[in-house]
Amino acid sequence: MDPDILRSYIPMFSEAFLLTVRIGWIGILISLALGILCAFILYFRIPAASFLVKCYVELFRNTPLLVQLFFIYYGLPALGIRISAEVCGALGLGLLGGSYMTESIRSGLEAIPYIHTESALSLGMSRSQLFSSVILPQAFYISIPGIIANVIFLLKETSVFSAISLMDLMFRAKDLIGLYYNTTESLFLLVVFYVIMLLPVSVAGSVIEKKVRYRMFGD
Repeated sequence: MDPDILRSYIPMFSEAFLLTVRIGWIGILISLALGILCAFILYFRIPAASFLVKCYVELFRNTPLLVQLFFIYYGLPALGIRISAEVCGALGLGLLGGSYMTESIRSGLEAIPYIHTESALSLGMSRSQLFSSVILPQAFYISIPGIIANVIFLLKETSVFSAISLMDLMFRAKDLIGLYYNTTESLFLLVVFYVIMLLPVSVAGSVIEKKVRYRMFGD
């Protein structure tokens, strides 16, 4: 392990780190928006839309992100649709994450005991008040652990972005190893920067889960 090599590599890894984080979090925001929309469609059982959402969820949950990225980046140009590698990465991650977020949020919505609904209606609440004041808050609390786990999973999935020539952390590590054969230093920095990216999310997620559990169950 050569400290001089590490110091010379840090700026390059930092640049790749910022790119990875930016695309990763854009993809996560897309996945959350898509997951909420699809979960509501499934929860309210909108006929035609529910079938399409189920097909989407099964398709993207059962195919690797790498295959999805190849289809978007290399397949869509054959149809006359060309997008940049960054947009492809964010879109692919968002579509994959949306399928997982859909199931996490849907399970939260469907986990609300029916007696809560009956009690709210018996108190004179309207359907909109029932959903916004009773169902949605509880569903959010129940879904939090699954959402946080999905966020961590999606950030780790950014490691395949290098396959579409995105200059992310993995691309940078492989590039430097191929050029200079400093494998130990490159892999060490790769691990360090992934820990920097993921550890705060993991710690913050644990804190949020404990606070949510305390608010719901008091323990």
